[in-house]
Amino acid sequence: MELEAKKYYALLARPVVVITTVSAEGKVNAAPFSFNTPISFSPPLYGFSCNPKHDTWANIQETKEFVVNVAGIELGDAMHILEQKFPRGVNELEKAGLEEVQSKTVKPPRVAKAIAWIECKLHSSYEIGDHIWVVGEVSCAEVKDECWDGVIDVSRVLLHISGEFFAQEAKVTKYRRAKK
Repeated sequence: MELEAKKYYALLARPVVVITTVSAEGKVNAAPFSFNTPISFSPPLYGFSCNPKHDTWANIQETKEFVVNVAGIELGDAMHILEQKFPRGVNELEKAGLEEVQSKTVKPPRVAKAIAWIECKLHSSYEIGDHIWVVGEVSCAEVKDECWDGVIDVSRVLLHISGEFFAQEAKVTKYRRAKK
């Protein structure tokens, strides 16, 4: 089946993250994203695609910090609340009934119910298409013990496909690299 080019993203299951930020006034913001990925090992860089009109981008421009909260399947029911357009300054975590936890190296809070956290300081940003590609340098990364066995337990990671469609219960398989 051939798809419209603009629907390409529905061919890729992507991990859902909730980016938390704070404004210059200290107001917490939280929003889900699935266009995201590691970028570099050294320095450790992470990137995500953000609508330039979102409070997330405004807050990152003001404070230069954000937290990537890796969403487990337990956060799935909160996505419809976190993705709503609330007025600037409204704490989406409170609206969704999610507990905040103090981060270790940045001001934005962690989401307690997340399965892993990546704390970042703004490295750079780029206008690409109709979005901003935000690059953060990782200052701290942590995962819940029960979600880690040398790699993240992908059966617990919430994966986004398209719109309201998500995937879960993924399985890790180890493939050996070919000898040179």
